[in-house]
Amino acid sequence: MDTRELELFIVLAETLHFGQTAERMHLSPSAISRSIQRMEQEIGQRLLDRDKRSVRLTSAGQSLLLYARQELQQWRGFVESLQPHYQLLHGEIGLYCSVTAAYSFLSRILSSFRSRYPAIELKLHTGDQADAIEHVLGGQEDLAIAALPDKLPKKIRAQTLMQSPLLFIAPAFPCAVADLVSGLDVPWGQVPLILSERGLARQSVDLWCRQQSIKPNIYAQVSGHEAIVAMVGLGLGVGVVPELVLLNSPQREMIRVLDVQPALTPFSVGLCVLEQRLENPLVRAFWDSARSAPPV
Repeated sequence: MDTRELELFIVLAETLHFGQTAERMHLSPSAISRSIQRMEQEIGQRLLDRDKRSVRLTSAGQSLLLYARQELQQWRGFVESLQPHYQLLHGEIGLYCSVTAAYSFLSRILSSFRSRYPAIELKLHTGDQADAIEHVLGGQEDLAIAALPDKLPKKIRAQTLMQSPLLFIAPAFPCAVADLVSGLDVPWGQVPLILSERGLARQSVDLWCRQQSIKPNIYAQVSGHEAIVAMVGLGLGVGVVPELVLLNSPQREMIRVLDVQPALTPFSVGLCVLEQRLENPLVRAFWDSARSAPPV
């Protein structure tokens, strides 16, 4: 099993989508399938559970993913050790992400990145994650951490950092809003909702409301999920945020998660870059550091 096959498997494990993997690896979906079959024959274990609607890693596939990341990290480290000039890369790259992403992901990526490339300066800009991919497409930033849509723009390449469920959250203390959602039959048309102005989370809530034939009572539309947690913590309404945001919020003790069925569809959070920007060795250095960083 060579490094190219290991990289292919990592991309497939991150996307769980043969078409996206084929596009990123510049191969046909059938070539991806043949590669996976060869790996499964070599290992003697099934790596993926597949049906018409989804692709999932088996336990053997999860073990191979861990091995592949470690093996590629060691290989890249070996190659770099033979090219000392690569360690002397210097210059500046720009990264855009939300405040939550900054302290959830960057510390583990930067610990590796800074030790390898101390002369590369990272310019960090924070804002609403809904703007992240547009910042990369528009050339304002080299890279961005963003919620990944099902279909990425053609020019964008992404690596998944984690998956985060979307949660309905309510005040955890006695108040009018808490009373509205305390029973089994929640009158959703009366519940004041605090939602993102736009982005994948908002799209998911809008779809959920349509499917449940609910006309939402929108109390506020805000920019950034952190603001939603803050407003729910003040007892102003029920919000919808990624679990990642809630876990990192200083106000999480003021919040309780509602058991809402059907649950909202989780989304992936990943590092995005214009494909052509990976030809820049500074951008490539950060991209590879993120790929080899320990999982969240």
